[in-house]
Order: sequence, then structure tokens, then C-alpha cells
Amino acid sequence: MTTTLTETAATDIVTCDACPVLCRIRPGKTGACDRYANEGGQLTRIDPVVLASRTIDQNGAMVPFLAKEWTGNPIDSGSLFVTGVGAGTTYPDYKPAPFIVSSNVDGVDLVTVVTEGIFSYCGVKVKIDTDRFVGPEQAAVRCKGEQVGHVTTAEYGSQMLALGGVRHLTGGSKKEGVVACDTLLALCNGGAVELTVDGGASLTVQAGQPPVIDGKLEHRMRVGCGSATIGMFAQQWHGHVDEVIVVDDHITGVLTEHQAGKFLGMAPAGIRVRGRRSTPGRYFQVAEPGSGWGGTDVTDPLTIIDSIDPKLARPGMRLLMVSTTGEDSLWAVLDNQLRPVPTEMPAPVRDVVERIGENCEPALSTVLFMGGAGGSLRAGVTSNPVRLTRSVRDTLTRVTCGGAPVYVWPGGGITVMVDVLRMPANSFGHVPTPAIVAPIEFTLRLDDYAALGGHMDRVRSIGDVASADRMRLAGWHAANPWPLQEPGR
Repeated sequence: MTTTLTETAATDIVTCDACPVLCRIRPGKTGACDRYANEGGQLTRIDPVVLASRTIDQNGAMVPFLAKEWTGNPIDSGSLFVTGVGAGTTYPDYKPAPFIVSSNVDGVDLVTVVTEGIFSYCGVKVKIDTDRFVGPEQAAVRCKGEQVGHVTTAEYGSQMLALGGVRHLTGGSKKEGVVACDTLLALCNGGAVELTVDGGASLTVQAGQPPVIDGKLEHRMRVGCGSATIGMFAQQWHGHVDEVIVVDDHITGVLTEHQAGKFLGMAPAGIRVRGRRSTPGRYFQVAEPGSGWGGTDVTDPLTIIDSIDPKLARPGMRLLMVSTTGEDSLWAVLDNQLRPVPTEMPAPVRDVVERIGENCEPALSTVLFMGGAGGSLRAGVTSNPVRLTRSVRDTLTRVTCGGAPVYVWPGGGITVMVDVLRMPANSFGHVPTPAIVAPIEFTLRLDDYAALGGHMDRVRSIGDVASADRMRLAGWHAANPWPLQEPGR
């Protein structure tokens, strides 16, 4: 029988089963994710598996070299952790995890189940340290015109974005899903992303870097709200001022009405600001949100003064108006008509304004990856997946992502959240379903793993894994706890 060229080529094609796309890969080519290739008719993961090496212990002491009998391997396997970066995936569900690694730590036999998860149910939470207005809560956040998330509840001194999620990845148009996936991938791998907010600002955010808002690089996170700022610095202003108004989008503070001013025995100044009075010295809604003073739309702070009571105020009274970062400030003295007249700020007052700035933390963007570890991941660990969920909940199993500690959300399932900057560089990949590929590891005692219904016939020693091909050694992140210790400790 004669074989045609077409038939020969077809027999060399490898079907990749690492994700639901099932790419058919020709010799020498890669699949759509650029993670798997056809090398000599074999499906091969082309990126190296990252092994993290710890050179110091938890007490800061050097890990002793050759503290045990020489094995011929210059790398001490007791100081190695096999991360999921480059490990491969468990799809389809029936496959055991790519690496199930045994180690002995302080006489305790441990197992780490290592895989790369395909996360359709995933997203990132972006914390932007600034009081600048980025957009109304619930407003759509877009990248390249496609909605990739929304503005969520602001936190103390920070604006918050929720990006990604299954609705944007798979519930919209194909373009929306692709752009959402690209956005998540770039942010998780430490890249800068340009975003726009409906009814709000344009943003450039990057993990560990200051945000850029409407083309302006942010420098400071606010020291606190207006009320908190007064509480912190009231005693330092005492004797140098007759009134201080700290302008803030959320809570504007007025010193002589505030409990801090009363504690110091300060007389009421009679300067009333606009907005809704809450408790004494605390005002809400003095202005609209914006990019001006204290996250408001105010550029001239004197415009928030509603009235000055002639029964309480007097000519010569000294007024300081300042923002919650200290970047904006005004010193004024009341004239004979009780009008605030801006003038040069005295040095003792200027020193306290500068101290506000000194006490502000740097403005940064923080990216937290959040994903749900579903059936595929759990089936790669055990033949009875719910037992893994219970083991994680009972803290018998420690979960890490690329070796980094994660926060496991309470309630059902295994929903984890991790700071991407505590993971190895370029830990994340993607598949064109679209979904994000992220490393995840489960570490537990060997006897607990057996009781879990784990894939005991696939357990390999860490020394065996370390000596294999396709391995890359990376340093350990100094801020991360070492995961190879008995879970629960």
C-alpha cells in the first residue's frame, strides 16, 4: 500500500489535550497557547518547570551545605520546592497532576501535588492607592474599548477595581473575552495596562508601580480621611492656628468642632463648611468627587466655606486648609470683613503640612489574582475530589501559587487569592478558550494524602524531579514562608 504525502503529514500531527481547545499541532510547531509543541511527534511542554530554592531558613540562618550524605546532586533537595510554573495541566479531569512530589522535612513525610490550573472562573482585584476619583462605583472599566470589569467599593485611601471574571471571559463577545484574558494575563505577569472608566478617568496600572491617572503620576496615598488627619496632627497645630479644615471627598474635618480640638480647649472659630454635618467636626459631601483637593473637584478650597459666624470669628484669625496628602495647602488670615485672605504660611505650620506628606505611604498599584480551583484540579489530586476541599478547609492541606502563600476564602469550594508580585516572574499563561493558566500546589502529609484517595502510584521523590530535564532553578522570595513544613504549623 502506498502512503501519500498528505497521509504521512497527518500521522505526524499531535493533538494537544492540555485544554478544551484540542489544538492539532504539526511537527516543530506550537499550539495556540505557545506552551505546548510537537517535538518529534511527542507533545511537549516547552517552558521549564520552576523549582524554587531556599538558601536561608525561617530564622534567617544559611541552610547548611552538604549537611547530609552526598548524593551526587549539588542541589540539596531538602531546600527545593517544585512550583506549578511550567508544570502542565490536568485536563482532561481524569489525569493525575503532572507532578506529585514527596519530600521529608524534619522527619515528616510530605507530598506536594503540583499543576497548572486552567481558570475560567478567575479575575484580579486591583488596589490603587490614591484619593483621586477614578470613576463612579459600578462603572464599567474598559481596555481597548471592551468592558473587562468594573469599579468596586473604595477602601481606606484606595480605589478598587474588579477585573475579569467568567462573565467577561466567556459571557460576552469573542473580542471581549480575548481582551479580558489579555488584560488579566498582562497584569498578573507584572505588565502595565491602560484602562478607561466610563464617566471617570483613564488609568495606567502595573503591579508594584504608582498608578497614572489622567496622565498624572500619583505619588502619595492619603494619610487618612479629614477627621483622622485632624486626630493625628491636632496637637502639633495647637497654638499656631485658630482653625484647620482638612478637605476630603469622604469626611472633611474641622478642627475646632472636632473632638480633638475640644480636647485641646480650642475656641469655636465659627467657620462653617458646605456639606452634610455628621458628628461634630466631620462633614460629608462637601464637594463632588474629582481630581482636585482630597479627591474632590475642588481647586479653590475657599469655595467650600459656607459661612463665617461674626459672633465667633474675629479679624486676624488664622486658617489652614490642607488636603489629606499634604500636596495641597492654603494659609489665610481673616481681614476686617472676616474674609479669608491667603498669605504666606508660617514655618511651624508648614512643618506640620510637610509631616502629613511624610506620613503618607507611596501610591502603588497592587494586583491580586483570584480563582476558583474546580473539579479538574481536584481530580488531579485525588479520586474523591470533595476530600481535597475538606482537607484544605481543615488546614490539613496547604495551598500555594508558585510557592506564594494564598488566602483561601471561607465557604464552599477552594477559592484562592494571591499577590502576583510574590510569585515567580511570568507565572501565568493562557489558553484561547479563553482562560488564564496559573500555577497551584497542594502540600500535605503523605499519610493524609493516602487517606485522601490520592494518586499514590504517581508519587515521585523531589530528588528525582530535581534531576530531570526541563527544570529551571529560581531563588526563593524572601517574604514568603517556606511551604515545605507540616501543614497546620
